[in-house]
Amino acid sequence: MLIREATPEDWPAIWAFLRPIVAAGDTYTWPRDVSEEQAREMWCLAPPSRTVVAVDPDGTVLGSAKMNPNHMGPASHVASASFMVAPGHAGRGVGRALGEYVLDWARAEGYRSMQFNAVVETNTRAVALWRSLGFEVVGTLPEAFRHPEKGYVGLHVMYRML
Repeated sequence: MLIREATPEDWPAIWAFLRPIVAAGDTYTWPRDVSEEQAREMWCLAPPSRTVVAVDPDGTVLGSAKMNPNHMGPASHVASASFMVAPGHAGRGVGRALGEYVLDWARAEGYRSMQFNAVVETNTRAVALWRSLGFEVVGTLPEAFRHPEKGYVGLHVMYRML
């Protein structure tokens, strides 16, 4: 698989999986009824942030990641990122490849650490992946996420030095 900068032409493929993932309401803190315009604005970030896609040899978009400074000013040395994998391609290493890519990007850009602000504690596959890439849960906000099936669950803050 190839990971490359996302282009405007990639948006329809990203939206095709982003919309149902967000609408499911079990992994993202976005409004479940996010409009396409709002989603594009929140996902396709301007520099110094970056949005990438993972594509197979045929050019099919398998997943996407956006990476950005977590804060501004004196805390701008901490990066953050968000990830989505098209459900039909889950379990094939796309998330891991995107995670490794983002960590390499953050190091190359001079960030000192990376923080994920809101990893839903019931998203066990994501939590396990981030742990395997060196992230720790540094805190959990109890009942900070309203899961559509499990009710109020925690949001992990996950962190790692680069």
